[in-house]
Amino acid sequence: MTDQTHNRLNLSAGLLSCAVALSLVVAKLWAFGQTGSLAIAATLADSAMDLMMSLGALAAIAYAAKPADDDHNFGHTSAEDLAALAQSLIILISSGVIAFAALWRLWQGDAALPRNEVSGIAIVVFSIVLTLGLVIWQRRVAARTDNPVVKADSLHYLGDLIPNVGAILALWASSALGLAQVDSIVALGAALLLAVGALRIGKGAWDALMDRQADPAMIAGIAAIARDFDGVRGFHDLKTRRAGSRVFVNLHIELDGDQSLDKAHAIGAALRRAILRAYPRADVLIHKDPVGVQKHPDDPQA
Repeated sequence: MTDQTHNRLNLSAGLLSCAVALSLVVAKLWAFGQTGSLAIAATLADSAMDLMMSLGALAAIAYAAKPADDDHNFGHTSAEDLAALAQSLIILISSGVIAFAALWRLWQGDAALPRNEVSGIAIVVFSIVLTLGLVIWQRRVAARTDNPVVKADSLHYLGDLIPNVGAILALWASSALGLAQVDSIVALGAALLLAVGALRIGKGAWDALMDRQADPAMIAGIAAIARDFDGVRGFHDLKTRRAGSRVFVNLHIELDGDQSLDKAHAIGAALRRAILRAYPRADVLIHKDPVGVQKHPDDPQA
C-alpha cells in the first residue's frame, strides 16, 4: 500500500468519525431536552468528547501525514500523541462533572423522574446503530493501515456502547418501575468508564512523548529477524521509541570485518527491508560494526 492510499484511508476514518460524533451530539442534545435524564446527559457529554477527540484525531492524522522536512527531520507523528493527551484531560474533567452531578442527586434523594422516555430510548438506539457502522469502517481501515489513532478511536466508540445501553436501562426503569435513582447510578457508571478510558489514552500518549520503547512483541520480532539474517553475525543496542503511528528503530549489527564495504552495505540494506516488510510503519536505522570490535574508551556510546 502506498503512503497516499494509507493516508487517504486514515483520513476517511477520521472524517466519518467527526460526522458521526456531530450527528450524535445534535440527537442527544435534543433527547436530553426532552427527557432531562442524567444518563442521557452522560452519553451526551461522552459524544461531545468524542467529537472533540475525533476533530483532534483528524487534525493529528492530517498533520502527521506531512513528510519530514528541515525543521522536523523525523516527521510530524508526535502530533497524534499531543492530541491524545489533551483529549484525555478533557474527558477526565467531563467525567468528574457528571459524577458530581449524579452524586449530588443521590445525596439529595429527591431526583426527578426523566420525561418522554420513549423519545430518549429511540435516540439512544439510533446512536448505537450509527456507532456500530462507524466502528465497522474504522476496523476495516485499521486492518489495512495499522494506524494506532484509528484503532484507539474504534475502541473508544465501541466502549461508548456500554453507557448507551445503560441509558436505555435507566430510561426503562424510570418509566416502568418509577426508579428515578437508577438514572443517577447509570450516570456514575458511565462517568467511571469515561475516566478509565481517559487514563488509558493519556498513559499511552504520555509513554510515547516520553520515548517509551515499542511493544515488547515488536522488539522480540525485530530481534528474531536480525538474529537469523544471512550475513549478520550478531547484533546489539536494539533501541526503539514511539511517536504517534511511527516506531523508530536503532540497531547495531555485527558483520565480517574483512568483507567489502559494498557487501556490508548490501547486508544492512537487505535487513532493513526485511524489518520494514514485517513492520511497515517503522523507521529503521542500522549501524554496522565489525565482529569483535571494542568500544573506544573516549567514545562509550559508539
